Amino acid sequence: MPESAKVGSVTRKRYDELVARDRALVLEELKIQFKVGDDALEISPLRPWGGAHPSAEEEPQRVRETLEMFASDIGISYSQVRTYRYTASRWPRAHRVKGVAFEIHRVLEKLEDRFERITQPPRHPRSGKPQWTGDAAKRQVGWQVDTPQSVQEKVEAIHDLASDEQVAAKVATDFLRRPSVAFRAAGDDTVRHLFNKAQNDWLRQADEAREPVPGQEESPAAPAIRAIDRTLEFLYLVGACHKFVASTNRLVPLMRDRALSEDVQEIIGQNLSRVRAACDWVEHAVSTGETDMDEELAKLLRGE
Repeated sequence: MPESAKVGSVTRKRYDELVARDRALVLEELKIQFKVGDDALEISPLRPWGGAHPSAEEEPQRVRETLEMFASDIGISYSQVRTYRYTASRWPRAHRVKGVAFEIHRVLEKLEDRFERITQPPRHPRSGKPQWTGDAAKRQVGWQVDTPQSVQEKVEAIHDLASDEQVAAKVATDFLRRPSVAFRAAGDDTVRHLFNKAQNDWLRQADEAREPVPGQEESPAAPAIRAIDRTLEFLYLVGACHKFVASTNRLVPLMRDRALSEDVQEIIGQNLSRVRAACDWVEHAVSTGETDMDEELAKLLRGE
């Protein structure tokens, strides 16, 4: 990139100057954070906790009081002192890497092979040079990153933001309005089954909610609403018929010049029997309003 090119509101040259200056400040902060952690360790050596970071409740009262006093006297919070102290304990001076931020050391501190891992930084996605970043370190330990890059990372970020049921429902509804998303979701057998079940449950609850309650005055709009629901059921049934015809129209021509085995022909024949029985049942229900079925028909439709 030429020096005259813009990065934000500054030239590339000015941007590089700011980066160089601020990297020096970050390295100074690295020294300060480790120094405070070392001093806190000297004041109150860390008790063995099996490698885990002790919680504030696990700290003995006298240790907490000492660290709180130390934090107050140097002008930072008790939680900062605890963090610096623990990270310093996990990174003996001989294994601290010059030029790598304290935050990177803190993220990698739980790894058993951290002393080797920190010397092998991954390549930076923009420059292509080996360089630690906060997200690169988080990927090493399986934490959620701040700037998702891969599909899985973006999915995890969306899941985290949509942990609330109302938010998740709104997001799912918005996404399913995209034809390509709805098409791909429909290809998942579990999703399709759960959606069909949810749709049936919703329609059943809507019917129950609109049924007149004995002794309670019915809303003047209730009959019209029930009529609309019946119309929707009619449309769903017509849609199911249309879907079957459309699928058949697309698939049957593909069977031209194909010799199907007897087993395959038998399976198709069994399913055609179920389709004929279902069509007869629909025709009977439409003409008479009776939807009951005998046990033989129920078994046939279940494929038994």
